Amino acid sequence: MFNEEQRQRYEAACHAMQSGVAFEQSAGSKCGSPKHLRVGINSAMVETSALAHLLVAKGICTAFEYAEAITTAMEEEARRYEARIAAQTGATVRLG
Repeated sequence: MFNEEQRQRYEAACHAMQSGVAFEQSAGSKCGSPKHLRVGINSAMVETSALAHLLVAKGICTAFEYAEAITTAMEEEARRYEARIAAQTGATVRLG
């Protein structure tokens, strides 16, 4: 579904978001308990996959367009973590 540029961008944004999660957990967040995470991750993966297949099958978007949209969304998520951490620390934050 991803071309090489999208894959690289998506992986970089995922890593940045992961760094934001790790920072919040190190600051005391309890949102990362194993069961809480596993259920949330599995549910999100199933729902996203089903939606992607449905949209592409109905011709509403192409697989390329879907990959571009989720890559952009992951980059936005990483920026939200940067903003939250910057607000907490007063520092300029670049996670990616």
